[in-house]
Amino acid sequence: MVSSLQASTTLKRTASQLDPEESSTSNNVSRKTSTSTPNEKLSSLQWRDSLGPYHSCLHAINLNPKHSTKVAAFDLDGTIIKGGTKQPAHEWRWWNPCVPDKLAQAFNDGYAIVIISNQAGLGGKYEVETKPWKTKLASISGALPELPLRLFAAIKRDKYRKPMLGMWEELESIYAADGIEIDKASSFFVGDGAGRNYPKNPMRSDFSSTDRKWAINAGISFLTPEEYFLGEAPDPDFTLKGLDVSALPTKLPLYTPSSSPLIPNPPIQELVLFVGYPCLGKTTFFPRYFEPAGYLHVTQDALKSGVQVVHNALAAGKKCVVDNTNQDTFTRKFYIDIADKLGVPVRCMLFTGSLDLAWHNNLYRSTGLPPSVAEREIPREALPKSAFSSFRDNYKAPKLREGFLHIKKVNWIFSGTPEERKAWSKWFSLFDETDERGRHSN
Repeated sequence: MVSSLQASTTLKRTASQLDPEESSTSNNVSRKTSTSTPNEKLSSLQWRDSLGPYHSCLHAINLNPKHSTKVAAFDLDGTIIKGGTKQPAHEWRWWNPCVPDKLAQAFNDGYAIVIISNQAGLGGKYEVETKPWKTKLASISGALPELPLRLFAAIKRDKYRKPMLGMWEELESIYAADGIEIDKASSFFVGDGAGRNYPKNPMRSDFSSTDRKWAINAGISFLTPEEYFLGEAPDPDFTLKGLDVSALPTKLPLYTPSSSPLIPNPPIQELVLFVGYPCLGKTTFFPRYFEPAGYLHVTQDALKSGVQVVHNALAAGKKCVVDNTNQDTFTRKFYIDIADKLGVPVRCMLFTGSLDLAWHNNLYRSTGLPPSVAEREIPREALPKSAFSSFRDNYKAPKLREGFLHIKKVNWIFSGTPEERKAWSKWFSLFDETDERGRHSN
């Protein structure tokens, strides 16, 4: 192990001579504990180009971070440094005085040190200046003058935000360009968002389970700061908040009741109204089952011209499906009245998935598609939360007395290969990110 002065001099000289992305360092690091006194002059932190189509992932390196098959990844706030927002943005303290020593030990054991942090406050609607936060990061790196590391920070609620894997995928891409594949079995992530519950002391409970979910998604081991830095035993009492889609039943009937066929036989002219949250498979359900039977597809875009589209189709003797959320009795009545006047029967297809499932599918199709699906799909932006909250707040369950001949409930059934199902089964951000204490996490 080299001395603090030798390591610092050697690493800084290397940094000045080589492109940081083209060099790795094998020097051992002194495990002398650093202070948290702000001193940007000692910092070797360099900000790289922000990542992503909207530059929503900040990227920085300290010295020359090594590309190792073993990754030691850490959350920032509440893990490396103390969390909380009471102190000025540029001030900070180690989570525990042992943190610098433990980081140095991991580096000396051959791990690449990577910080993975959600920082939505830096890029949200009420954007704050990033300068104080970057000043704090420079101060932290200045207190670790010999430790090469890489940092990613997600500043928007997109694919980079934990528990989504955008930051991990960027790391894998950087390593792959250097011919290195991360050994997930030897890598780990340390974070305080572990979903721990303390009923006798609720204020001590974790604000979220996001960090644990992120590690599960990445396929690497997870430890809390107490486990990693202090050597405490794992706490078995934790909850992964939200819908675990991997636990949903896989052998449901496509629709109920099943006493009558999905498509009438013999065929009849009819109007079919789809009802349900966005992202529950309505638009893919139509071409799979109704289009081959000759039904006209009336989409949301067509509905902008009013119910006249439906009237004209039915008046021409066509079978018709209205593919929209059709969330309340008032909306559905327009179409039912038209069909009634023309003597056309009306059926309802009620897509029964929950808000949480719909939101999960929304993020999956916009941020989490595996390559096998993405290459055949048109890229789609995530729908805004308002599209889902509006349905939730205004939904009125369809009733036969509205004028429906039948109401069939359509179950959500994932369709795809085992690898595609694995990608769909990952954890995504919750629709409501308010944590157990009524606060919003970054």
